[in-house]
Amino acid sequence: MSDSAEEVVEELDSLGHLTGVEVEEEDLGGPVDGPDFIQTPFDPELIDVVTRNTTVDLMLSRVRTRRVDLQPDFQRRAGIWRNQAKSRLIESLLLRIPLPTFYAAEDDDEVWAMVDGIQRLTTIVEFVEPDAIDAEPLRLRNLEYLGEEYDNASFAELPPRLQTRLRETELIVHLIRRGTPDEVKFNIFARINTGGLPLSRQELRHALIPGEGRSILKEWADSEAFKSTTGYSVRSDRMADREMILRFLAFRLADPFTYADDDFDAFLRSSMRSLNKLRKARVDELWEEFERAMNGAYEIFGNYAFRKVERRGGTRRLPINKALFESVSVNLAMLTEEEISVLTRRRRRVERKFLDLMSDVDFQAAISQGTGDPAKVRFRFEAIKEIFTSAVA
Repeated sequence: MSDSAEEVVEELDSLGHLTGVEVEEEDLGGPVDGPDFIQTPFDPELIDVVTRNTTVDLMLSRVRTRRVDLQPDFQRRAGIWRNQAKSRLIESLLLRIPLPTFYAAEDDDEVWAMVDGIQRLTTIVEFVEPDAIDAEPLRLRNLEYLGEEYDNASFAELPPRLQTRLRETELIVHLIRRGTPDEVKFNIFARINTGGLPLSRQELRHALIPGEGRSILKEWADSEAFKSTTGYSVRSDRMADREMILRFLAFRLADPFTYADDDFDAFLRSSMRSLNKLRKARVDELWEEFERAMNGAYEIFGNYAFRKVERRGGTRRLPINKALFESVSVNLAMLTEEEISVLTRRRRRVERKFLDLMSDVDFQAAISQGTGDPAKVRFRFEAIKEIFTSAVA
């Protein structure tokens, strides 16, 4: 295995540890032997990236007027940086140490979605103008060089010359202009997304596709129906929970049994945009289906819902499997309350058939590797449907 392949494996292991969900090779940009995920060629002339030399003061103006989307619930949540790390960042600016480059994408309203550098920018806003994002004012702690003089200082307590120095600090932003094709935009961010913990695919979708869909995914992921059925084991830090909800909705808005999209990531991006356009009545209808599916999955499978089972009599509970989650939940959502009640009464029969299915090599492949492949999508949905149909009959 190459060094780059080993690095991807380490990233996948790290992501699985953080999320509580079985990790697919595609989660960080593609299979281990090929991290790029553009499926079809694109015209390089369509790439429109410009460099903006701005200042802290001008960025604060954009934040204040909502022309920068900081997405406060994005990127491992606000607590990813502790006070000392934030303080050291501000100290670097006071010492005139340049910050790394920021990356952003421009939407149709010319709002900048910050994708790389959001923690740095949020820290600056928390210190200089916390009211702009309704944050608690940041006070400097444990400074390395300026501690004796400015420990515990707020921005207002700094000398005017240092306040001016901060406000006039230059920032470099690489901006992907509106009009750049989605697949190119996502690929660019995947390529430059190499520092610290790389963004998951869902974090990128969240960053680059604003709208009501964000709220829907968050609300459903925070619901008791989802949390209890998944055993409270799916962590929200990397938005794995929201991706699972998105996958359910994507296959309720499209027919999984005729799925033929060669680019699964593009399919999910398109589905997230569709969420932004749904009327409330349709969202409410989908929620009823989702809640019914969650309740049904728990009644039928108990604590092993959406998880692989190693063998008959096995007691080890494996992580949630996203491909199982979507294929089981969507099939249940298509059933009536009465049909789910029948499955619940006959759950031993369902369990036996499910265990037999877990021994099928083709099914294991359909829920483990290359899960976005159209043939594998159709196969796993049909296999789960057959279990439920035969048990209900």
